Amino acid sequence: MCICVDCRWVDRCQTYHSVEEQHGVDHLTDHPDIRPQGPRIHISVIDLDEGQTGIEWDVRACDSFVQEKGRWQKLRPGMELPT
Repeated sequence: MCICVDCRWVDRCQTYHSVEEQHGVDHLTDHPDIRPQGPRIHISVIDLDEGQTGIEWDVRACDSFVQEKGRWQKLRPGMELPT
C-alpha cells in the first residue's frame, strides 16, 4: 500500500498528485505545492479483465514522509481508503 495515506503532506504533495493521476481518481488538491525529497515508487504490472494489463503505483518510501496516521481518511471522511 502507498505510504502517502498516512503522510502529513498527502494533500499538498506533487508525487501523490501523480499517483492519483495514474489511478484515475479525484485529486485531493488541484495545485500541490510540496515537491517531496526522494520518493521511491513501486510500480507493479497487473492483469485486468479481458486480457488487459494495468499499472499500479505505490509510494513505498519518501525522505519527506511525516507520519500522520489516517491523514487521507481525515480529508475524505466516509470514503474507502485507496488500495
